[in-house]
Amino acid sequence: MDGVPAEPLPPRYREILAAFERADGTLRAKDVCQALGTGTEPRHVEGIRAKLKRLVSRDILTEPEPGLFTLPGATRPASQPQT
Repeated sequence: MDGVPAEPLPPRYREILAAFERADGTLRAKDVCQALGTGTEPRHVEGIRAKLKRLVSRDILTEPEPGLFTLPGATRPASQPQT
């Protein structure tokens, strides 16, 4: 599907995807809240997390590790240099 939904997404979901397009690598739900300028209280983070999970279920985002989301095909930056 190449990250393009078959039907138009609601505005909030488009804002979330735009945050991923601006980001380098992966984001957590709290990172998305900060990128969107919403609160980072648990109720905000959990609401965004639910939206992220919906985007994963529609194959628009991927979840390479629990709680870590990214666009399909995006590479995760290495945490330590390879030797």
